[in-house]
Amino acid sequence: MSASPHSPPPPSPPLTLATSAAAQAVGFLRQLGAEQIGHPGGTLLAHLCRVYRLLAAWDARPALRLAGLCHAAYGSDGFPTALLSLDRRAELARVIGPEAEEIVHDYAAMNRKATHPGLAAPDAPFHDRFTGRTRTTVRSRREDLAELTAANELDLARVNPVFREQWGPDLLALFTGFRPLLSARAWEEVGATLGR
Repeated sequence: MSASPHSPPPPSPPLTLATSAAAQAVGFLRQLGAEQIGHPGGTLLAHLCRVYRLLAAWDARPALRLAGLCHAAYGSDGFPTALLSLDRRAELARVIGPEAEEIVHDYAAMNRKATHPGLAAPDAPFHDRFTGRTRTTVRSRREDLAELTAANELDLARVNPVFREQWGPDLLALFTGFRPLLSARAWEEVGATLGR
């Protein structure tokens, strides 16, 4: 049967996101316009879904996977386009849970240039670009931030050869510094994507 000229467009391919929370988050991201924002490898929503799947492949816990799915909600030091203002944090927490939202917030708040070099140190300073303040954070949160950073950047390197060529050596150096914080699977992906 052929479609009429007034038929809606065919549905997007299934996202195969494993949980209802992830499916709800995708719906929320669509409402916020993530599917309309260009990003290497397609749209911002496509990138966010790939980051979610990569974290799932690494056996990240559900809260970290959901944080990966929504990691650009407040923008970031490397991607300034925000889907939500910080005064709407409670909305995101209702969709993905408070723990995942806190990871998203910290990822967005992180001043990368100042924080990344020492992230693996036990007393690593976290430089907050929103407040301008410096604080320390627990190891488990530093692991989350390292793993999420790896998933985000490795996805870009996988879908964009120009990005990989330009930034691959710097990313390899960064993730080598993160090594104590990264899961074994994330570290394997560093090698597979960037070489070691």
